[in-house]
Amino acid sequence: FEGIDFTQKSPCGDNFSYYMWEGNTGLVKLNLKNADVCNHLLGAVKMWMDEFGIDGLRLDAADCIDRDFFIKLHDFTKAKKKDFWLMGEIIHGDYREWANEKMLDSVTNYECWKGIYSSHNDRNYFEIAYSLKRQFGKEGIYKNLYLYNFVDNHDVNRVASMLKVKENLKNVYTLLFCMPGISSVYYGSEWGIEGEKKEGSEADIPVRPKISIADMEKKNRSLIEHIKKLAEMRNKSEALKHGKYEEILVRNEQFVFARSLKEEKKIVVLNLSENPAKVVFTYQKKQYEVLAGKNAAVIL
Repeated sequence: FEGIDFTQKSPCGDNFSYYMWEGNTGLVKLNLKNADVCNHLLGAVKMWMDEFGIDGLRLDAADCIDRDFFIKLHDFTKAKKKDFWLMGEIIHGDYREWANEKMLDSVTNYECWKGIYSSHNDRNYFEIAYSLKRQFGKEGIYKNLYLYNFVDNHDVNRVASMLKVKENLKNVYTLLFCMPGISSVYYGSEWGIEGEKKEGSEADIPVRPKISIADMEKKNRSLIEHIKKLAEMRNKSEALKHGKYEEILVRNEQFVFARSLKEEKKIVVLNLSENPAKVVFTYQKKQYEVLAGKNAAVIL
């Protein structure tokens, strides 16, 4: 345990006190500078890899974990399985501090999570365009990282509950599957289900419901079919998976960017207006004139 003190009792009634993880009395803070502690944890990872064949780990609250331990975890897992994947939950800070060649392979991209939904709510594509350019543009600080992108998860409200205009759901997922990084869909959201976090120990129950596939199949399939098409397109496109990001045009209600790799290119035209929009732009010395439907996107 970290911070052991035999001069006082713990809140749990032990005859000594110790540090608790983030102040939670039921969670002991382990001393990751102790070799025996590290060996115990790595032994557990070895068991999961050997007996269950796991391919990776999602590390909760990664910013609270000793970074030297991540180096040990990286070296241990990669030695056993070269393509073992390590992903950390990071909400704030410079993602490069955790996602790098010595530690984790990826981290959660909370910056773009916020930018995606609020750009649509504020009818302001400049917000998400700024984040994408800052992260992945020509001088992007994360352009060599493969960040874990999402529009909702178990810690935040369902995106369908966040959007003021539900018709923007399709544009939200088009952005998710066409931006650089890893596209992630939280179970149930492919059906557009809603859910808002509450307070207290059961705060996340509303966003972790039991899902009946039979019931979901009775819902409007428009969104899930849209996501399936996006996933199929991305799976076949090296440009969308690994290509460079280029901003082409940004307006409050229209946004155009390209993903390109070698000879392949994909141009994404987004329109969040409630009216169709004619979007005119130039890319690689060629002029385009695209008609995008209301709350819709066109991918060239």
